Amino acid sequence: MAINGLDAIGDVKGKRVLVRVDLNVPMADGKVSDRSRITAVVPTIKELADKGAKVALLAHFGRPKGERNDTMSLAMVTEAVAETLGQEVAFAQDCIGEPAAAALAALPDGGVVILENTRFHKGEEKNDAAFVTALAENGDIYVNDAFSAAHRAHASTEGLAHKLPAFAGRAMEAELAALEKALSAPKRPVMAVVGGAKVSTKIALLENLVTKVDALVVGGGMANTFLHALGIDVGRSLCEKDQANTALRIMTAAEHAGCAIMLPKDAMVAEKFEAGAEATHIGVDEGVDHDKMILDVGPHSVAAIIGEMNGANTLVWNGPLGAFEIPPFDRGTIDTARHAAERTREGMLTVAGGGDTVAALAHAGVVDGFSYVSTAGGAFLEWLEGKPLPGVEALKRAD
Repeated sequence: MAINGLDAIGDVKGKRVLVRVDLNVPMADGKVSDRSRITAVVPTIKELADKGAKVALLAHFGRPKGERNDTMSLAMVTEAVAETLGQEVAFAQDCIGEPAAAALAALPDGGVVILENTRFHKGEEKNDAAFVTALAENGDIYVNDAFSAAHRAHASTEGLAHKLPAFAGRAMEAELAALEKALSAPKRPVMAVVGGAKVSTKIALLENLVTKVDALVVGGGMANTFLHALGIDVGRSLCEKDQANTALRIMTAAEHAGCAIMLPKDAMVAEKFEAGAEATHIGVDEGVDHDKMILDVGPHSVAAIIGEMNGANTLVWNGPLGAFEIPPFDRGTIDTARHAAERTREGMLTVAGGGDTVAALAHAGVVDGFSYVSTAGGAFLEWLEGKPLPGVEALKRAD
């Protein structure tokens, strides 16, 4: 992908570099409870600061809808950013105008300042030209290191890239490189695992994947809709019966594209969705009793997935295979994810992300065992759907 990264940025000493990062982090008792998004952008910030740039961080926090709201101020994350970065971090009361200009003027070369929540201004989400200009007035260079916000055509994620010399940060570069290897130019055979609750939320994703991969595993609640479409009784299982035709259409498209769709062969069912519920193993062909529900794939299904995985060179993973939050219905996800981590050590490329995926892989203890795990959520899903991401498109070079 023709995008300029930090290697192409040149001399930044004394220059004001506006860096779009993702600081929309979870909070608990007024403190940042998960610093992974902060940790992800540290390499870019440090590299620019070490080269003498005046680094101004642009980010949003929450959904203030264009109004100033102190409960969504980025002041709350400044201490966590400073601690993670290992240096003092200043804070500006606004991301435009005199507060931002004064904060940057006071910043030494190599200094870092967080500018206040861009979404305190209505022009941010509207990508308003006047607001883009106001942001650009306080910068000489623009760096986007927030892939997680790249699916939004906002002023700080897309507009600024057309106003200032624009570059991708290290985290953005790493994400794009991983995604490029996974689907754009993959080493085949390519396999995808897609789980989650509903087919209706992943129609575009499934329709795109069947044209890109050699085998598609459908798990989670959405698999029940496919089983229902094939005439299998799924009892009280989560099932979108009104999406049966959609499921059949996706299966037909897969057949035409030469993509094998893998549905559960067996399942773990129970009367209640609760910890310690009595689970029964069934073959799905025999149907599910009217008072029971499918809550996980069974061991034969896991064995089939692992068998397919053993012949794959690339794996894309989105969503759990069962109700992994509650044992014993986490077994299918854990066993499959751990085998994927083993195959990664043997050289298979594994890229995962979106929705509950990170939590499921963390539960299985294999987040660090995959080649790349994206925390981008919506941006990762839209990439899986084959949609262009405005924040990425804006960084592309003309050549």
